[in-house]
Amino acid sequence: MKCIQIYTVILLSIFHTFCNGQDKTSLESKDTNTSYAPNSITRTIIQDRNGNIWFASWEGIIRYDGISFNNITSKVSLSRFFSVLEDKKGNFWFGSIGAGVYYYDGKTFRNYTTKDGLANDRVTYIYEDKKGNIWFGTEGGASCFDGKSFRNYTTREGLPSNDVNSIIEDKTGKFWFGTRGDACFYDGKEFIKITNKNGTSFTNVRSIIEDKKGNIWFGGNDGLWCLDGNSFTNFTKKFVGYIYEDRKGNIWTSSESSNTKGWALSRYDDNSLYNDKATVTELKTLDGMFFGILEDNDGSIWVGALNGVYRYDGIYFDSFKD
Repeated sequence: MKCIQIYTVILLSIFHTFCNGQDKTSLESKDTNTSYAPNSITRTIIQDRNGNIWFASWEGIIRYDGISFNNITSKVSLSRFFSVLEDKKGNFWFGSIGAGVYYYDGKTFRNYTTKDGLANDRVTYIYEDKKGNIWFGTEGGASCFDGKSFRNYTTREGLPSNDVNSIIEDKTGKFWFGTRGDACFYDGKEFIKITNKNGTSFTNVRSIIEDKKGNIWFGGNDGLWCLDGNSFTNFTKKFVGYIYEDRKGNIWTSSESSNTKGWALSRYDDNSLYNDKATVTELKTLDGMFFGILEDNDGSIWVGALNGVYRYDGIYFDSFKD
């Protein structure tokens, strides 16, 4: 694929800062064709049921249909966006830094803020559980939205820290939380701090996933860890920001590089994950940071960075810069 050159500056004439959360009137969406991919910090990347790629970036929420890029939120909010989710009904949720959450049904937006019950207007993570509840990791706790109201979980309820980075529900229905403090799980009654085989807690866990085999992976200050039942395995002690499992079972991470002073997009090969030493390949390094990872329908790997996005087709990396 040829990289996309950027020659055009888009002039945005009117912006609506739909941020107070009390105006119940829906705002109709009018996409802005940007002609370019994100050029700033891009934290989350997803692919929807129709094959479109969505980027949560500091320029807004940008959708790529394989031909052109469209800024979905440019006429709604000038906020920085960190998270994006497509729910089971095909609706979208966008987490902003300072303006709460935006719900988007494909035509109109609805903004939710602390005035509606959200724990905090700085939203860095969004997750949908098995019951269809939408969870928000914020800088003021975890918020669970059932479609009508929010239920918030903070340090008052036993959460180790109100700064929540990651939330997942495992196959047994247990919820796991990565926070700026300690990582923990919630059994429906209480929050229980997670400790590794040495009895040490996991701090500043930025990403938690459950793989196809039911193992729980943690990435953060303490590196990359895998919990297989009651047994922990440590794969690196370097800081790990994001974790992703591809369709083949390989584990991808955005983390501090083991070989340079920068960051790396790394792949841990599935066939070696349970050997004495896993086979890990640093596929690309940067002076800056890498963020969210996605495997799209054709098998390409997308990763967010400080200066936009990269796509790896198995041979080459496209940066969409020129």
